[in-house]
This record gives sequence, C-alpha cells and structure tokens, in this order.
Amino acid sequence: MSDFGDLRVSDALTVPAWELSEAFVRASGPGGQHVNKVSTAVQLTWLVETSSLPAEIKERFAKLFGSRMTNDGRLILEAGSHRSQALNREAARKRLAEMILKASQKPKRRIRTKPTKGSIRRRIAEKKRRGEIKSLRGNVDRTEE
Repeated sequence: MSDFGDLRVSDALTVPAWELSEAFVRASGPGGQHVNKVSTAVQLTWLVETSSLPAEIKERFAKLFGSRMTNDGRLILEAGSHRSQALNREAARKRLAEMILKASQKPKRRIRTKPTKGSIRRRIAEKKRRGEIKSLRGNVDRTEE
C-alpha cells in the first residue's frame, strides 16, 4: 500500500498531494448493512486547470476527458468497488494516474495517403453500375399492352 502523498504518474510527471482532495462517502449498490453504515467509497477531486502539469498535457486531458469534468474544470472520480477505504483510495488514484498518462502521450500525426489509380477506377465503375441499377427502378411504361 502506498503512503497517499504525491501522485506519481511517471518518472517525469507528478501531481502534488495538495492538488488532490478526497471525500469519503457511502458506497451505493449491494452490500447489506456494511454498505449502509460505513463510508468506504472515495470521491477524488482534482482541479485540472490550476494543476502544475504542463499546459499541453492539460489541454489534451480536457479534450480526452472533458465530458467527465465539471463546468469549472474539476474532475471528480468515484471509486467504491472495494470494502476498504484504502483500496478505494488506491483505485481512484491509479485511475487518475492512468488518465494523466494517456493525456501525456502525444498523438501520432496522420500521414495523408493518395488512393491508387486502380482503386479510383474500381470506385467509379461501381458508382456507374449502381447508377444503372437505380435508373432501371423508374416507372414502367405499360401503354403498349
């Protein structure tokens, strides 16, 4: 078990402990009497915009996980799958570290490719064939009967 100090994401990235706040709440779901009387679930809160991470990582984090953040740029992670506070705390911190690590990786630039002449020819031929099929779906002239 870790000492719950600074959150070490990688060798180069660390989130200081003062940027994280934790609140313990009662877990939802099954569990009988234990779940109703003990606050074992953890809500880990981290204010992304004012964190000490580099600006480019914060931008990528907001782009990747913006839907999970509040309007004021606060990320709230809940972990309540374990029966102990320490394990839930560890799970929430691990999840946050994985999210930050994912945001710290620069996406590879896409290299545009040109379609081959054969694929262009096949595409046009298929379009012409489909057009012919659709043109035959018109009204049938039955006046000659």
